[in-house]
Amino acid sequence: MEKRCIYSANGPPAAGAYSHAVAAGNLLFVSGQGPFAPDGSGPQRGAFEDEARLTLRNLQTVLEDAGASLESVVKVTAFLADMKNFREFNEVYKEFFLTDCPARTCIQAGGLPLDIQVEVEAIALVD
Repeated sequence: MEKRCIYSANGPPAAGAYSHAVAAGNLLFVSGQGPFAPDGSGPQRGAFEDEARLTLRNLQTVLEDAGASLESVVKVTAFLADMKNFREFNEVYKEFFLTDCPARTCIQAGGLPLDIQVEVEAIALVD
């Protein structure tokens, strides 16, 4: 099985030494996405819902640049800086995953990069 690294031209630049996503066979593993501006200007801080929405838009962008979509996602892992935002996260999440939602784990993280409030990674099917 061949490994193919994906670098999203339209997503925010990687904040470290990692690929936006890696395809292996028909699986696509998307690195954690956060509320980072696509122009590389850093995290966009604000209301939790706004950070969550930008995070999921960034996830969508990386998926699309890799030839996948939100509909092809089979597993999501969400990291919240504060589990008190769980309800708000679910409301925003439903804007992106409308039907046939993927399996999901949502946990509170002890600390997220650059003090963001939410980070999301995913596994999707890709041709």
